[in-house]
Amino acid sequence: MKASPVHHLDVVERITLKLLRYCMKSNWAGYDPYDGLNSQLFQSLRLLNSKWTRLALMQGVKRSPVNLRPLLLVPKTHNAKGLALFLSALVKLLRARVIENEDEPNRVADLLLELRTRDTPYFSWGYSFDWQTRTELVPRGSPNVICTTFAANALLDAHESGERSQYCEAALKAAQFVLERLYCSDGEAFTCFNYTPLERTQIHNANLLAAALLCRVSNSTGEQKFLIPALQAARFSAAKQNQDGSWYYGERERPSQKWIDNFHTGFNLCALRSIGRFAHTNEFEPNVIRGLDYYRSNFFEPDGAPRYFHDRKYPVDIHSAAQSIITLLALNDLNPDNINSACKVLWWTIEHMWDKRGYFYYQQHRWWKNCVPYLRWGQAWMLLALATLLEIAINGSEPVATRSRAAVSA
Repeated sequence: MKASPVHHLDVVERITLKLLRYCMKSNWAGYDPYDGLNSQLFQSLRLLNSKWTRLALMQGVKRSPVNLRPLLLVPKTHNAKGLALFLSALVKLLRARVIENEDEPNRVADLLLELRTRDTPYFSWGYSFDWQTRTELVPRGSPNVICTTFAANALLDAHESGERSQYCEAALKAAQFVLERLYCSDGEAFTCFNYTPLERTQIHNANLLAAALLCRVSNSTGEQKFLIPALQAARFSAAKQNQDGSWYYGERERPSQKWIDNFHTGFNLCALRSIGRFAHTNEFEPNVIRGLDYYRSNFFEPDGAPRYFHDRKYPVDIHSAAQSIITLLALNDLNPDNINSACKVLWWTIEHMWDKRGYFYYQQHRWWKNCVPYLRWGQAWMLLALATLLEIAINGSEPVATRSRAAVSA
């Protein structure tokens, strides 16, 4: 094994295994920042009939520095996106030989398959809670592009690791859902994958993650029908990139979506690189290069603290920390300092957001911390980030990003 680029690899591995034990002891179920509407107390008292009551409860529970969920009788649940992240992390840890139990990834994959939306010919997934937007109530389990793309990608990871055809078939049916229920085109003006089948949206990370999944499924199965719509949608969001390399969360014309944050930018960059790899094109490399320059310049403090937003430090969010590590590693061929930067983020996160009981805190604010150990938002993302780092360090393997460029040029 060649020398690892990661210092104190034994510490990273020890924290990873401790976090893994915490998640397994929880049976992969837990609380979520947005699960306030699962309150059995509010449901029994019939206090959730108003949009404003629902918004107040959801946001109040999310923002409270004290975990109100036991008091409000909010149950711990399995979350499809969380299970998908855990599954991808377990596959990486197996490949790096950090763990040896091959049964656990299959158990998590089976749990994920059980959570799919029923009464539909497709495979699709939604969140384990009702959630209230500014305009509508989205029922628990309603399929959306984010849960579906992460679930399908995780099942493909498991399939490629263990050659289980049912996982590949599920991913193919998920791609069909994305194409047939979420794709929307209005000529050159609008070509995008919607967030849900219920509304027409221009949310760039959702659009690019959908396009990336279709490119991967096309590459894995030979189904060419996925490729052209995926590339059209990718071009739409690539063209919406700002001159400085950033993206707004959603369409420029809607002030409520006009913000720039860490992990959604990371989603965009990783998705565009995956599109390039699986569609065998360098078309989006200029967008990735420009976006990474912006990302490195605007989302990190000198001490390694990952910013949530581009223009201020607080709150430091565990999701931003994890995605920072993943993004920097995925694009390490574009900047020789990316691995060092990823490690700097990790050490800051361990020092400020790691609890020795085996989990990561939710957020660090200027004067206080929110220490709730959210499973999907925090533990699943950090396990995937740690697994990504360990796979590179132990195997000496290049991230997908480096291999894709070589494959394209060949």
